[in-house]
Amino acid sequence: MKKIVTFGEILQRWSPQGALRIGQRDLWEGQFGGSEANVAVSLAILGNEVSYVSRIPQNVVGDACLRKLRYYGIDVSDVVRGGERLGTYYFEKAADLRRSLVVYDRQGSSFWSCAPGMFPWADIFSRSSLFHCSGITCAVSRSAADATFEAVRTARDAGLRITCDINYRRNLWKYEGADAHGTLNALMQYSDYIFGDQDEWEVATGVPKIPEDGMFSDSVLDMEAYGRYFDEMHRQFPHCAEMMLGLRNQITTNHHTLSALLWYKGKIFSTRIFDITGILDSVGVGDAFVSAYIHASQRWPADPQRCLDFSVTAAMMKNSVLGDFNLITEEEILANL
Repeated sequence: MKKIVTFGEILQRWSPQGALRIGQRDLWEGQFGGSEANVAVSLAILGNEVSYVSRIPQNVVGDACLRKLRYYGIDVSDVVRGGERLGTYYFEKAADLRRSLVVYDRQGSSFWSCAPGMFPWADIFSRSSLFHCSGITCAVSRSAADATFEAVRTARDAGLRITCDINYRRNLWKYEGADAHGTLNALMQYSDYIFGDQDEWEVATGVPKIPEDGMFSDSVLDMEAYGRYFDEMHRQFPHCAEMMLGLRNQITTNHHTLSALLWYKGKIFSTRIFDITGILDSVGVGDAFVSAYIHASQRWPADPQRCLDFSVTAAMMKNSVLGDFNLITEEEILANL
């Protein structure tokens, strides 16, 4: 069976215990995570054959990272070893009305210094059916962006389906000449499936998002406006067959609402607006949605509504799982569908 390939930087996540702020406690909790690795783990948990490609340091931290990925059944044989260190980020959990806080420490990491020519893409894609990439890889450094575009061009030439999560991270676009709009828009031109929330789509396309005066479970979405919106998205990305728009309102730390829209070959599908309460960890909710949709689109390719419902259910359930990885199975998602 050919594999799904994801490409990106896996990070060490450090958090103060509980809802403490950075600087309040000397004891920190550490775990591995990162968008593309999160997608790989979730896809493996859902029963897919997955290969994760990255550049990881040749030291005991890198060894531990690879052991964790292998534990979840991910093929890491195409990971390149080299560079100085694993990238990290510091995460302060949200509490009540205080939003979460992320501080990145990725400059000079092994992935930060990756470059075209380091990865044998032609060989990797000869064993693969789908390639998943993210705008985050293009934000890390100029050379990482170049490596990403080398990958998508090779994947396109090899006939793979390409999925792209826009994944705009404002705090990452720091290198000289960084152009989030131009780079993300160019990356999306290669994609068969595109995922993103309204803010991310706006950055990548320049099209203003549709205003929502707070989205609650009894809100009614303006589907005519979204129809015109997706018509413009299709005009900008004519190659793309499926586009997903995530809608989330963070009312309080422990109360979010979530819905999603899917443009599927000219038709729009939607879900109801769900209330999510008792949230344990909202990191990786978008990655849970993306991986669930990739899985569902292969499981039920002729049923886009089921694929969308499955994906939103997976994203909602991720809020109950601590850490970056969504460890929810297909059986558990279907039970809640």
